[in-house]
Amino acid sequence: MKIYEAQLQYSLVSEGVTAPLNFPAKIHQYMAGAFDKYPMQESFWVICLNQKNHPIMRAMASLGTATSALVNPAEIFRIAILANATGIAVAHNHPSGDPAPSRADINITRQLRECGSLMNIRLLDHIICGDQKSDPQGIGFYSFSEAGLV
Repeated sequence: MKIYEAQLQYSLVSEGVTAPLNFPAKIHQYMAGAFDKYPMQESFWVICLNQKNHPIMRAMASLGTATSALVNPAEIFRIAILANATGIAVAHNHPSGDPAPSRADINITRQLRECGSLMNIRLLDHIICGDQKSDPQGIGFYSFSEAGLV
């Protein structure tokens, strides 16, 4: 049997003033460019936040297919715990451009909200990123917080 040792390493990637991510539009704006590397696949991201909702970091938790990305709450909260986050926001893209949530999107949001509550790590929002032209609402993203589901 092999036994491994895990190491945690922090690397500074930028320095400066960050704005709090306290509105869905700010979270959507913060995710600009994150989906560019794999635009035809869903990717699920975790944004780790401090007590004042300033971003500490963002990390891709899952890269999926054109129609789905597998997400496990344990993997999401592992990232948050290692970042010493007091809150998180999560975001993923819909390659189709329509940000309307699927049943799976609603279910994972509920699971993340419940797990976060147990661990005292707030789930601030879950944003689905699409594009304005494909969004029936013309907004380009969907916020679970604005919909009252967080």
